[in-house]
Amino acid sequence: MVNNTGGEMKRFQQYINGCFEDAAFSFESLDPSTEVAWAIMPEARETDIDRAVEAASSALHRSDWAGLTASQRGQLLYKLADLVAENASYLAELETRDTGKIIRETSAQIAYVAEYYRYYAGLADKIQGAQLPIDKPDMDVWLRREPLGVIAAIVPWNSQLFLSAVKIGPALAAGCTMVVKASEFGPAPLLELARLCDQAGFPPGVINFVTGFGPECGSVLTSHAKVDHISFTGGPITAAAVLRNSADNLASSSLELGGKSPFIVFDDADIDSAANAQVAGIFAAAGQSCVAGSRLLVQSGIKKKFLAVLRAKAQAIKIGSPMDMDTEYGPLCTQAQRIKIQSLVDQSVDAGAELICGGVPAEGPGFYYPPTIIDCSKVPKAPAVVHEAFGPVLSVLEFDTEEQALELANDTDYGLASGVFTQNLTRAHRMINGIKAGVVWVNTYRAVSPIAPFGGSGLSGHGREGGLEAALHYTKTKTVWLRTSDEPIPDPFVMR
Repeated sequence: MVNNTGGEMKRFQQYINGCFEDAAFSFESLDPSTEVAWAIMPEARETDIDRAVEAASSALHRSDWAGLTASQRGQLLYKLADLVAENASYLAELETRDTGKIIRETSAQIAYVAEYYRYYAGLADKIQGAQLPIDKPDMDVWLRREPLGVIAAIVPWNSQLFLSAVKIGPALAAGCTMVVKASEFGPAPLLELARLCDQAGFPPGVINFVTGFGPECGSVLTSHAKVDHISFTGGPITAAAVLRNSADNLASSSLELGGKSPFIVFDDADIDSAANAQVAGIFAAAGQSCVAGSRLLVQSGIKKKFLAVLRAKAQAIKIGSPMDMDTEYGPLCTQAQRIKIQSLVDQSVDAGAELICGGVPAEGPGFYYPPTIIDCSKVPKAPAVVHEAFGPVLSVLEFDTEEQALELANDTDYGLASGVFTQNLTRAHRMINGIKAGVVWVNTYRAVSPIAPFGGSGLSGHGREGGLEAALHYTKTKTVWLRTSDEPIPDPFVMR
């Protein structure tokens, strides 16, 4: 933590009620590839959070926002989409610098993020109620969809512009107002997104951006009396704390949490294609993804061949500076995450798992950790199998039959994503029906679209983000009864 005095590093500000401002406190953000501080971030505390929520609460009912038509809200989102597209390169550089995610991915991902805002811009005037075929002839009854209220959106550092778009887009399309909390680990891109929201012309207070630490910032936000809904993406431990914080304000919630996603390869699969998808599923973004395919379930007849192909591909991955477009694999975001990953690997090996490759931290500057594969077939309850590493660690289990594959796939408290690789169409459908996960990819992995919702169950949370479903989630229904008869109201002591 540092005071807001001087310094040569780049300085970011929070955005509250249409104004960019310093917070009373600030902190340094590290470049994960060098471990050197490069920027000063505002550290929001209770007074900042209170002002942000009050601004959002006021804007919710003010005419310059509440008085807009749905089409006008959509036009603001279209402007934001254009600004994101125009500034995608700069936003990508910020995200790479602050989180270590390779520029190769941030550039492509952020350019696509603009499509999420365009999708919800077009959806804004298509969120509609319904006329009810009521069973009373003298009544017209219909449902109105109205904004859910003030949204507290808590976004993690990984893929943050994507993970914020699936909250900001539908919430603003529905007419809500927001306080967006960026992760203290790499908040630069979201704080810069505030400038684009300002340029797009959203009225003051409609969307506010802060960052800070859990007790002083996140806890205050999620427990605030004027927060109506909490949209949280992160880990299940923090999510449980969020739910406890909202016990008094009774805010509703949507939780997009972690996963131990099964990646199932049958003996009739295209081995090279499946191996490429597995590399994407666990080693892209250095495994720092909630949908990482971190549990490889491979049919015993092809296990040896598949692991040989996969090991060769893992060892050929180009590790380097995340700012280099040729780099395929960068550092982890934090040193704490690297320590956690190493502990899971060591515990699993000590329990009897076989290390196929990786498993030893890289030397030199930066929070690098190599692509790691561990065969846990003899210890199916090894820590690397059970616990989410949120890093580049792939645990391997083998199976003989389809029934065994399904049993292993569902042997987890998580339920977010899954992958199935087979050329047998009927088998694919049986697996789709049997896997307990919110997303099933068949013969592909890690594909997303603004049109398709995603989310999970169990320790992977509840609710969905993306698609029409997310927009409806940010509305509440109001039932309207209109009596059409001029006759006197019948017996007042009998419910109609």
